[in-house]
Amino acid sequence: MPLLDYVKGYPQYLMPGHFISRLIHGVTRIEQPAVKNFLIRHFMRLFRIDLTEAEISSPEEFRHFNAFFTRALKRELRPIATATNSIVSPVDGAISQLGAITDGTLFQAKGHHYSVAKLLGTSSPLCEQFAQGSFATIYLSPRDYHRIHMPFDGELQQMIHLPGRLFSVNQATAATIPALFARNERVVTLFDTALGPMAMVLVGAVNVGSIETVWAGEVTPPTTLKPRRWSYQGSAPPQLKKGEEMGRFNMGSTVILLFANGDIVWDPALSSGSVVKMGQAVATMPAQSQN
Repeated sequence: MPLLDYVKGYPQYLMPGHFISRLIHGVTRIEQPAVKNFLIRHFMRLFRIDLTEAEISSPEEFRHFNAFFTRALKRELRPIATATNSIVSPVDGAISQLGAITDGTLFQAKGHHYSVAKLLGTSSPLCEQFAQGSFATIYLSPRDYHRIHMPFDGELQQMIHLPGRLFSVNQATAATIPALFARNERVVTLFDTALGPMAMVLVGAVNVGSIETVWAGEVTPPTTLKPRRWSYQGSAPPQLKKGEEMGRFNMGSTVILLFANGDIVWDPALSSGSVVKMGQAVATMPAQSQN
């Protein structure tokens, strides 16, 4: 493992991640035109962002930096794969890892694995159903589109907010900090689908001022450091279609998809580092689930 990865990763143990993220949360919502326009234009230059894909193409028209960061894209530029057996990428980003969950364990990076139980914050039967399932980890860079969409039709069952650290989630950090995604603050959303149980884990990171969902609004930053759980197994649980927006990162991070079904067939063209776009088919459901 490159020494530079350690140099980048280990100082984060001493970094006040929550303080930095709360500060960023405030700064990115400043509406004073001179400030927010400077921040937006500087960020665009730094990360070479082209607004021609966005519904709003002028930096001055955004209310504040966070509105720019979570900007909507022109619908026609992110078509949703229409095949009924397709599973689509929920975000623009890069594949970190994908494949099978083995005995409740996921692969993070070379030399590092972590458990479904730690990721979901529980050792209940909830975790057992994913023990031999399938997973994909997708990293969003600062220049990516930061709205999160459904990879498949689903009915929301639960949401869990798990407080934690706020390490960076880039490749260098994933290679050096054990159980990174199970240590960071995260929002777990659990759905019932035609494939069986599906979880979407929205992982926080340093500079991620907040995570929100379309049904609950802003979930982080929290008002408590204790885990919080919401049940939606009532008379009318939220139902979301494939490609429909389900949440967003206010600043960038990582989405981890978990399927209880271990027969998901991932696109063989995808591997660690592959770039994906929201709506792109990344996997297909097994034939028996289509009946």
